Amino acid sequence: MEQRVAAVRQALTSTLGLSGERMSKVDTAWLRMDSPSNLMMIVGVWILRPAIDPAALQQRVRERLLPYRRFMQVAREDAAGAHWSDDPDFRLERHLQSRPLRRRKGQTAQQALQDRVATLAMEPLDPDHPLWHFELIEQHDGGSALIARIHHCIADGIALISVMMSLVDGGALPPQRRDKPARGHSKPLREGAEDWVADTLIRPLGDITARALEAAGGGAAKSIALLSEPHKGLGHTVDQAMDMARLGGQLASDLAALALMPDDSPTRLKGQPGHAKRVAWCAPVPLDEVKAIGRAFHCSVNDVLLACVAGAIGHYLRDLGDDPTGQEIRAMVPVNLRPMEDAWKLGNRFGLVPLLLPIGTEHPLERLFAVKRRMAELKGSLQPLLTFGLLSVAGLLVKPAQEAMLSLFGRKTTAVMTNVPGPAHKLQVCGSTLEQTMFWVPQTGTVGLGVSILSYGGGVQFGCIADSGLCPDPQQVVDRFTPEFQRLLTLTLMLPWGETD
Repeated sequence: MEQRVAAVRQALTSTLGLSGERMSKVDTAWLRMDSPSNLMMIVGVWILRPAIDPAALQQRVRERLLPYRRFMQVAREDAAGAHWSDDPDFRLERHLQSRPLRRRKGQTAQQALQDRVATLAMEPLDPDHPLWHFELIEQHDGGSALIARIHHCIADGIALISVMMSLVDGGALPPQRRDKPARGHSKPLREGAEDWVADTLIRPLGDITARALEAAGGGAAKSIALLSEPHKGLGHTVDQAMDMARLGGQLASDLAALALMPDDSPTRLKGQPGHAKRVAWCAPVPLDEVKAIGRAFHCSVNDVLLACVAGAIGHYLRDLGDDPTGQEIRAMVPVNLRPMEDAWKLGNRFGLVPLLLPIGTEHPLERLFAVKRRMAELKGSLQPLLTFGLLSVAGLLVKPAQEAMLSLFGRKTTAVMTNVPGPAHKLQVCGSTLEQTMFWVPQTGTVGLGVSILSYGGGVQFGCIADSGLCPDPQQVVDRFTPEFQRLLTLTLMLPWGETD
């Protein structure tokens, strides 16, 4: 009886917004952004060998994931926006389930797994419980596969990578245990997985952030922080209020600039997405060879990989009879806005920068240098701060106004792209080796294509998630990535000796 009374009290107070922790305006915007065509979930796949023990995984999740409170809390919308409240009926078995992989006749194991990922990418999470779900495929290609789905309102990709790394053997301790040194240690444990998050994710992506903050000035940076965490702004000074006002004017100006930004080239990859997706990824290419190409042509690893992606999309369109000559498509690329001291906090602290991919440039070197030039133009850009501010403002608006604002991104964008450098060495999870990993961030509005590039264990993988109506077989795009890479590698090997330094 007491449990029923407690549950009723929790439901009433949640409905009235009288209890729980307020959700930031940015997180609120992501919570309300789900649509029948695009669910706001980050979807990831781990391929493990040998097969992982389900009981061991359950224990690892209980010890390492559940101490992050968000994974035991429900997201509730209310008159003031949204808030987090503890789930009075939390059961781990609701969020971590095992099942066999069903394969159609003639399907490979990877094709069957891709089908399952695509199905789950369009299956909504239960709004009455914490917005995450893990599905363990117990038998997959000599091992197991773990499909993870986590709603974007819980955290952005950078934070969630850090959280997922806590699940690996020797991974980071949960936040509330980090200030308690383990026996025999003088400081909290920091293993390789956690060091990788700081050294290869936060710092490199923070380069653009640091430049943007410097250009915007400290006042704007504080105002951005207040937009993200308004509860900390109750006692802010008059100067900070003026910073907020100036930032609001700047956001209005840049929103107008966004509206005037030219629409993307009208390729078959743009249009109104439907209610089904397809997923594909390729075998890794050697990271050392990618670095060698970059050194040979004085380009970054990112430049090389993005040029290969642009080439793969361009040749996919040509093979379907389209002529993309001279065309460019815009991909929105997430950029971290989280300072080092907040690197492992949940929530959304990122901006977006628009990157033009020269899909109509056929020669691989010309395309590579075009990408390099585009990337250089982003240095010092205020765009990450501005898009973060726009998302904060969107969280303050009623849902129709939010949708109208965010629809601008859909009209100007063909794809959402992530490019993440992973650990150089393969990790272990409950004694099994994490052989491959891939994840996708959600597409918003009418964007129908998600692109991911992920380096891990000495290799680089390319993957796509696409609306089935706009791109019925993304494997055809993915299959063109490695040939584009080989074209660049061949040109590198043709250089005279001594010209690659």
